[in-house]
Amino acid sequence: MLGMDIIILFLRSHIKKLFHQLTSNTRKALVLGAILSFCLILSSCQKPAPQDTGVIHLTLWQSINPPTNRDVFQKLVNKFNQTHTDIKVESVYAEGLPKVLTAVVGNVPPDILTFYPQVTGQFVELGAIQPLDEWLEKSPVKSEVFPSLFEELRLNNQTWSIPLYTSNMGIFYRPDLFKAAGITELPKTWEELRQVAKKLTIDRNGDKRPEQYGMLLPLGKGEWTVFSWFPFLLGAGGEIVKDNQPDLLNKGAIAALQFWQDLMKDGSAKLSAPERGYEEDNFIAGKVAMQITGPWTYIMKSDVDFDVFPIPGEVEQATVTGTGNMFVMKTTPEREQAAFKFLEYVLSEEFQTEWSIGTGFLPVNIKSAQSQAFQEFISRKPVLKMFLEQVSVARARPIIAGYSRLSDNLGRAIEATLLGESPEKALKTAQERLDMIWGK
Repeated sequence: MLGMDIIILFLRSHIKKLFHQLTSNTRKALVLGAILSFCLILSSCQKPAPQDTGVIHLTLWQSINPPTNRDVFQKLVNKFNQTHTDIKVESVYAEGLPKVLTAVVGNVPPDILTFYPQVTGQFVELGAIQPLDEWLEKSPVKSEVFPSLFEELRLNNQTWSIPLYTSNMGIFYRPDLFKAAGITELPKTWEELRQVAKKLTIDRNGDKRPEQYGMLLPLGKGEWTVFSWFPFLLGAGGEIVKDNQPDLLNKGAIAALQFWQDLMKDGSAKLSAPERGYEEDNFIAGKVAMQITGPWTYIMKSDVDFDVFPIPGEVEQATVTGTGNMFVMKTTPEREQAAFKFLEYVLSEEFQTEWSIGTGFLPVNIKSAQSQAFQEFISRKPVLKMFLEQVSVARARPIIAGYSRLSDNLGRAIEATLLGESPEKALKTAQERLDMIWGK
């Protein structure tokens, strides 16, 4: 209680002097405030230490949306807590990377963090997360996870997270508009997609301003634009990282940008509002016949007639993953081992089946995807079958440190190309900026 004695002496020696300098009302307020503050200090100092009950309490931060999905997650967390008497997990909604980084730098991180995988490199540089290879090699559920998903978990030959869920991109289309345009076969190549987009672009009143466009393309330099363009990059055999360094000036990247610009030059693509490429209003209103998005889209819940097909590739069939991952933060060996038990539960067939049916995301567990319950679920939502079949060809965006800067400059190049600049020039400018950032 030495600290308490010092506080008392300080108050005694200074309070009398302060009183002579204050008005009567201010004195009363000060006395009340001092008493309340002192009581709070005394209460916090004398609060008894919690008894060691043998239960490890873990804090899990997540930013799951919409709220209905958070409810599904909470029910599953409750199930874990009911079946594990020695571990209790508290799920806390905590949105935003700055909050997480503040907690890491302040040495008060959560035990488990759910976040998008592109922050992996940053967390590794900060020494904030535990590699999971040793635990995964001993875990019986590792063999049940789709092998292709591990690409987005690994950096520097180590595994840093597990997938909570997976999904990928496709092209949603309006069958009624396809039928009206006389289109009977879905496009399987870039050229076929280009021709279909032309047929679906209609100027009904002859003012050279189409009332209906073939496709919506996302205008902007944000992550959604990069995300939407990535299947075309991968389908052209392109890349944006080589040896952990940005590498934008390759044939695949140039070809993918050129294809998007060709759609604009044809007049068959409508640009979204800036940084709003994920909105479905134009599709639902019939102003565009095709839109690049995934099974999380509101289109799935709308009343419009829709279907989906794989994004055509130029060199190979490919799409991009959209995942939410779980990290084990560096705390203590005891807490980390407890966190591993929860991660094993998250990867299990039981968790993944209930989570996927409740949210519409794709399961990461193969047994879950093959389960009768999930098969019955996708029979009621047949478009999910296409996304599930694409899991084997879905690839990830990079997770290197500095990805946000890479994405920002790539997004600027995509935006510039959509607005008329040549792909080569746009990518060259972006590469030069990145070379300066990376110190080349």
